[in-house]
Amino acid sequence: MTIDIPGYRSGTWNLDPAHSEVTFSVRHMMISKVRGTFGVKSATLVAPENPLEARVEASVDVSSLSTGDAGRDGHLLSGDFFDVEKYPTMDFVSTGARAENGDLFVDGDLTIHGVTKPVTFELDFGGFGSDPYGNYKAGASAKTVINREDFGLTWNAALETGGVLVGKDVTITLDLQGALEA
Repeated sequence: MTIDIPGYRSGTWNLDPAHSEVTFSVRHMMISKVRGTFGVKSATLVAPENPLEARVEASVDVSSLSTGDAGRDGHLLSGDFFDVEKYPTMDFVSTGARAENGDLFVDGDLTIHGVTKPVTFELDFGGFGSDPYGNYKAGASAKTVINREDFGLTWNAALETGGVLVGKDVTITLDLQGALEA
């Protein structure tokens, strides 16, 4: 199967980290959400003529985690959660892309905390354009929901009112911009 994406160009696309971000949200105390960000370390998309045959490899710097609370960030980076000293990156390698009913999906293997699991990101393609410096750019957002416990992130605390301090489901959202190699 082939799809037509106006403006699409084959080649190697590299991440523009100044215009890219990985965010997450997770339930806290069963009543609200905590949100945070990670810096994208690197990402490369090798795009052949057929967009559905593209391959993506990306790496996130776990130590760049920020939730806006230094104490919480320190706890998340500790051995209770990410254990950043042992697992400094989160990595994604695509295994395929597909179009279903007008929606685009990217399947791949996500590695967090030394555990690799298959995930599917729903892709919201932003488009293409040239910047003032002559670089051809592409933008997209993608979203998935994972169970953090599947990746060995199992720390939690019971609440007196019932339930737990940290939810299992984590929504990961990618906002990415890349440039086509000249």
